[in-house]
Amino acid sequence: MASHITLRLSKDLSARLRVESRSRGKTPSDLVRAALQAYLGRVCKPQSTYELAKEAGLIGSVRRAPKDLSTNPRHFKGCEHRQ
Repeated sequence: MASHITLRLSKDLSARLRVESRSRGKTPSDLVRAALQAYLGRVCKPQSTYELAKEAGLIGSVRRAPKDLSTNPRHFKGCEHRQ
């Protein structure tokens, strides 16, 4: 391994980690590495604006809006476009 980190764990979490590592026949470090890889793979995955809006429950949240609200240029009149 290239680098080390130090973690402070509560007694409960430390005990749970020890029990789990023994039951799986893995070291606590192996379990922490696997958990960190799974977490970072899920959290840091790049998402499109659509995916983020869908996840936040924003898609379809405006009632009585035109169906082409996000695509028809006439709905953007008066809005300043910056690049």
